[in-house]
Order: sequence, then structure tokens, then C-alpha cells
Amino acid sequence: MHKPSRVEVAGPLAAFAVGFRRELAGRGYSRSRATGLLLLMARLSRWLAERGREAGELSDVDLEQFVSHRRVVSRDDRQLTARAMTPLLEYLRGLGVVPRPVPVVALTPREQLLDAFVAYLAAERGLADSTIGNYRSVAARFLVTGSDWLDGIAGLCAEQVSAFVLAEAARCSAGSLNNVTTGLRALLRWLHVEGHTPMSLVGAVPAAPGWRDDGLPRAVAADQIGRLLASCDRRTNVGRRDLAMLTVLARLGLRAGEVAALNVDDLDWRAGEIEVRGKGNRRERLPLPVDVGRAIAEYCRRGRRRGACRSLFLHAHAPYVGLSHTGVNQVVARACERAGLSRVGAHRLRHSAACAMRAAGAPLLEIGQALRHRDVSVTAHYARDDQAALHAVARPWPGGAA
Repeated sequence: MHKPSRVEVAGPLAAFAVGFRRELAGRGYSRSRATGLLLLMARLSRWLAERGREAGELSDVDLEQFVSHRRVVSRDDRQLTARAMTPLLEYLRGLGVVPRPVPVVALTPREQLLDAFVAYLAAERGLADSTIGNYRSVAARFLVTGSDWLDGIAGLCAEQVSAFVLAEAARCSAGSLNNVTTGLRALLRWLHVEGHTPMSLVGAVPAAPGWRDDGLPRAVAADQIGRLLASCDRRTNVGRRDLAMLTVLARLGLRAGEVAALNVDDLDWRAGEIEVRGKGNRRERLPLPVDVGRAIAEYCRRGRRRGACRSLFLHAHAPYVGLSHTGVNQVVARACERAGLSRVGAHRLRHSAACAMRAAGAPLLEIGQALRHRDVSVTAHYARDDQAALHAVARPWPGGAA
């Protein structure tokens, strides 16, 4: 196999070969993988030259034709797919050499309404992408029922709002229904402000159950947390990363998306603090416990790949970019398998952090501040684990034994 520096690129893409080689090195691609991508670049450049095409004329159709051509003429490229061209295409698009795909324009009034609603949620309310996706899904399901509205959206009434929520309640759990009603209220509020409905129908949304009687908070026991941390092989880069990530989740109670959003600039080692980007793009600083700081420092010194990406927790394989919230949950799931525990999500470790603080005697106000709850009623959920305290304040049942 040739070295990446030995691959010669001629034709329309020749001017970008050196920069692409540096990009691959900066993103941590192995020598063999970088060489393969540069060879693809050379072959694509030659293919364009044979057809008298320039780099700026490259389109998705051209890429499909090139991939089909390589499958026919080369035994080595029989399994080649358009996806294999993604690193090169992203690099050229980043330079502005190749135009980015034109976004699909909403054709129907309903699609246009959804696009405008999503733009409002992102620009005006600053919601997280996952929240916007949930709200959009609710709005899309609600607007589909518009075919039954006699006067269209302008004639929307409380009965139609209630009917939609009742239909959703038949297929949703209590927690999911709460998400539906929250998203629906956001849509109805926006529709009224934008003048699509003559009156506000937010009050017509039935109240979903505010809580579920699922017993005590679903915390992972302290000994199980220890087994999760012990399952990480600290001799490997991945083990050091997983240990740091699990320690952050279990000790600080961060959400999976918040852990994924962390970057190296969020750590203030001198002050012993870490900045967290939470819901609604709020930025808040939390104290950095010694064990959390030690685990992160060990990962940064001996496990984290150096490169241009500033995300704190990176993928184990190239390209070395930041993990998503799904990736964070997968790390927790794999740790459960290694430790011989039932699989749990990252949010269960948030419950564990809250219950650990409660067991140590922290008042609910401080727990709420650490978890960054906006409403104290959310934090009050964690008081249910302190049965002795609840027994002291519980009043006898009427007619029962004192």
C-alpha cells in the first residue's frame, strides 16, 4: 500500500489534494484509510478530466455514476458505495468548491407551516435539536388531522384539540403524553401569535398526568455504580474515555446530550469548575469534584486523540469527532454488559447522582441547583427515597390506626 504522500492526484481536483491529505491526518485517519481515500480522489479527478468537467460541476448524480463505473472497471472497487466518498465530499463542500445540496422546498401548505414552526423554535426559543424534533413530530401528527377541519386551520376549535389529545392518550404512556401536550401547546401558542388562529387554544389542551406512581426514584445502587466504573479498562484509550464519561454522569448528574456537548474549553482547571450547556442553550458552571477531574484529566492526557475537534469525548475510531447523545447512551449500555448488570440509560445515572446527594443530607434546593431544575416540584421527586423523613411528616389515614 502506498503512503498518503505518494498518491498523485492529477486533473480538476489536484489543487485540493494537499489540503485533503492534511485534513485526513488531522482527523486521525490511519495511513491505509487515508491512502484509500486519496486514491479515490485521484480516480475521481481523472474521471472528471476525461469528461471535461470541473470540480465545481460535481454533483450527487456524478458521484453515483463514478461509483457505478468503478464497480465495473475495478475488482477492488466492486463493493464501493457513494457513502465511501463522504469524507472527500464534505471536505470539498467545506471549501466551497462543490455546492451543498439544495434543501428540499416544502411544497404543501402544511409542510411550509411545519418549516416555519421549526425555524421559530430554533431561532426564537433556542431549543435543543432533540426537543425541536419532538415538537415537530407532534405538530405534524396534529396538522394531519386538519383534513377533518371544516374551515381549515382558521376554524380550529377546542373540541378538535381535545380529540387529538385523547387519540394520543390511547397509544401513549403517561410520560409520552406529557411530551405531546407540551409540544401541542407550543404549536398552538405560535399559531395564534402568527395570526393563523383567531384565538389562543392553549387552554384547550387537556392536562396530562403530572407524575406516574412508579415507586421510588429509579436510581442505580452505589455498588452497581462501582461495578460500572470498574468495568472500564484503564489501560486502553477507550477505557479511559468511558471511565471519565461514566464518572461525569454518575457524579454530576448531567444529561446524555449535555455530556455530548462538552468540549475541552468548558473545563476551568484553575477554578475547579466545568461549564454545562443545558436545556434552552443555558450555560451554567458546576464545581468539578476531585474524582471527576482526575478521570477527565487522565483521559485527556493519555486517551484523547489530539486534533482539531474540540469536543471532549471523541469517537474511538476515525474520524475523531464528538460523540452524540446516542453514543453516550451506548457507552453506558456497553458498561452494563461488561459489569453483568441489566441495561440502563444514561438518565438513570442522573437519578443516581440525585439520590446520592439526598442520602448525603443535601437539601432539595441544593439538589435542584446541581441538576439545574427550573421547577422545585421536579426535584421533589427525589424526596420519595427518604422514607424516614416522609414517615415523620405523613398524617394518619382517616379512620386508620394512628
